[in-house]
Amino acid sequence: MNALVELKSELRAISDLHAAAMVLEWDQNTYMPPGGAEARGRQIALLSRLAHERRSADRMGKLLGELSTVADQDSTDGALVRRAHREWERATKVPGELMSELRNHTSRLYSVWAEARKASEFAKVMPLLEKNVELSRRYAEHFPVDHPIDAFIDEHDPGMNAASITALFAELRAELVPIAEKILAQPVPDRTILDADYPEAKQLAFAAHVSAALGYDFERGRQDLTHHPFMIRFSSGDVRITTRVDPRDFSSCLFGTIHETGHALYEQNIAVALDGTPLGSGTSTGVHESQSRLWENLVGRSRPFWEHFFPQIQEVFPEPLGGVDLDTFHRAVNTVERGLVRVEADEVTYNLHVMLRFDLERQMLDGTLPVAELPDAWDERMEADLGVRPPTDKMGCLQDVHWYCMPIGGGFQGYTLGNLMSAQFFAAAQKALPDLDAQIGRGELAPLREWLTENLYRHGATYLPDELVKRATGEALSPQPFLAYLREKFGALYGVEL
Repeated sequence: MNALVELKSELRAISDLHAAAMVLEWDQNTYMPPGGAEARGRQIALLSRLAHERRSADRMGKLLGELSTVADQDSTDGALVRRAHREWERATKVPGELMSELRNHTSRLYSVWAEARKASEFAKVMPLLEKNVELSRRYAEHFPVDHPIDAFIDEHDPGMNAASITALFAELRAELVPIAEKILAQPVPDRTILDADYPEAKQLAFAAHVSAALGYDFERGRQDLTHHPFMIRFSSGDVRITTRVDPRDFSSCLFGTIHETGHALYEQNIAVALDGTPLGSGTSTGVHESQSRLWENLVGRSRPFWEHFFPQIQEVFPEPLGGVDLDTFHRAVNTVERGLVRVEADEVTYNLHVMLRFDLERQMLDGTLPVAELPDAWDERMEADLGVRPPTDKMGCLQDVHWYCMPIGGGFQGYTLGNLMSAQFFAAAQKALPDLDAQIGRGELAPLREWLTENLYRHGATYLPDELVKRATGEALSPQPFLAYLREKFGALYGVEL
């Protein structure tokens, strides 16, 4: 058998094993009864171990060696071999037993976290989180890195490490904090319209309507409820999203759905030929988040978007919104405030939430922050950065699922990287589509989606993040387009010079 054909066959088998494990994870996060947690952990761990064994097998290394000349080619096959070699190298560094133990533990940890979050009792999950930190450190020890978190950053956002992210965050923070302080000193817009009766069924139906309008294909996906919204891909023909509903505030469900739809649009529009290979998914956490944030914020919270959709949401919720004007509504869904919850944070303060998490997970991994002290450290940092102190663990260190369903570290920075990329990508799209705002105002979202498909989506993981950003925008990643976007949008909304 031709080495390239055999490699693709092996990679598809590995992809199928991962997909089977993800189906079990999706079920665990949506419909599985609590009593299934222990067995589910074993099942996911088994599939993960089988996939890891195939990925790190000697035969895989030999195939990649035989294809070294292909790896040098500027072609899809060349990119495939390079990506497969990178994943093989990472897999060979970590014992299969450790990978299996990690997946088994994090599966159990997720179920306990869901209970602890509901009860708002960190103590219920603390011992399991301590174990997760220990396992994550053991994982990182197998990589030659300066800091344990680098092993995970390299997996999520190739080409970056703790030092480069810290420098980027410092540059962003230096300009972001004064912007936030200036806005927060202004009178708060009227948000009372968000605190009303918004029936769950109507929220879900309207959110699905908007998702479909953005381009999400429900013939190749579905939406379900969960504790913490996520998108999950099993194949190009099965990309699912989830959301959650607050019956007193439609924005949580709606913008959460738009966010996950952004992820799904990326995955549904990757070239079908890449399916079942390491190129058949998003290239990095940061690039993925750029799409969820682009659709959620630069489109979904824009005035042109609501010029089209506001009359529609008024029809769905006539009692709370029927007498409201567009400007009042637009200001309400763009309120800047000292909030407690990251996923509901405004665009200005959101990155402060991310930086807090990045710093805390880095400290847990290097041992400078004992897990037992996490709640207090979280609360103190929230008070220092945002001027609010969480009243409960649920609103504090239990609010995000990340540390309770996967190894510690390397994921949160992607949210801020995504914010920076989202503004850069959108600015490039505006140059290519001079009528973009007017198109969005007419509900014509296909041109933007098609531009993104051509420049980002269809490539999957063919290009590394920095190369993809340069190809799509002509420039290296920079915080300046994002900061310019914040100054223009929120300066106008709040009537203040930023």
